[in-house]
Amino acid sequence: MTEKNSRFPLSLASLAQKNNGKSSPKATAKTATPQTATRNAASDSARQPQGAAPAAAAKTARPAAPMGAPGNHANAGGNSNSSATPMVSHAVRQAMVARVAKQGVRDAKVLAALEAVPRHLFMEPALASQAYIDASLPIGYHQTISQPYIVARMIEVMRDNKAGGVLNRVLEIGTGCGYQAAVLSVVAGEVYSIERIKPLHELAKRNLRPMRIPNIRLHYGDGMLGLPQVAPFDGIILAAAGMEVPQALLDQLAIGGRLIAPVGGQHQVLQLIERVGKYEWRNETLEHCRFVPLRPGVV
Repeated sequence: MTEKNSRFPLSLASLAQKNNGKSSPKATAKTATPQTATRNAASDSARQPQGAAPAAAAKTARPAAPMGAPGNHANAGGNSNSSATPMVSHAVRQAMVARVAKQGVRDAKVLAALEAVPRHLFMEPALASQAYIDASLPIGYHQTISQPYIVARMIEVMRDNKAGGVLNRVLEIGTGCGYQAAVLSVVAGEVYSIERIKPLHELAKRNLRPMRIPNIRLHYGDGMLGLPQVAPFDGIILAAAGMEVPQALLDQLAIGGRLIAPVGGQHQVLQLIERVGKYEWRNETLEHCRFVPLRPGVV
């Protein structure tokens, strides 16, 4: 995806108008299949007052303005609109963030980013009521959206660097539905994300477009190769587990940068790799985890 077309010019208001003010059709399938946040956003925005403007994600550690909808859509839990779905309300998202904090995530900026991004807009409407439980959920093509805790934990560790948490440029391996990229966009200057499965790459583009996030660059390609043309990166985060971290990714990490990746087969651990010199990296095992496998090539 080029820089020019990654700024997502399509507004949520225009999406709602294309839908003629009607809610999107309900999902009829009993199993999760790929869909777009565009459809969810258009459906929800049709329930809001006309003329509202999209909210912007905060770039500070204070409570972030919710992304992804006109007016107070993403803050639906805080208004009196009886048609808002309680299971995807802002209050439910706040409760999710509180649970993540109780699990040990302390970085205020990460918690604010988690609160700012409406997770339910990145999954099938049939699963929207489960969006804020602490679990990974299917997004199609044998892939999942990571659980909120592990998203927050990995980003928190990546930010705990010697630069005081500054992340000018980060790389995500495994875009999936685009949720983690959206969270990263709140805490990093530039987010580059690679997806090897073409339909998921397209899904992430459609999901992120209505949110109009200017600092995300999506790429379709082999994540194990990274993006040497825009390296080095202050942080690299992998959303899939390999038996080891590819050397190409280690080489693209800036000195002082941090790479967070699940490593292993049946038994996986979250591993932190910090680059401390031109030819020197330091490893640390953090905790047990469970991710889909890291694979080479594109499909």
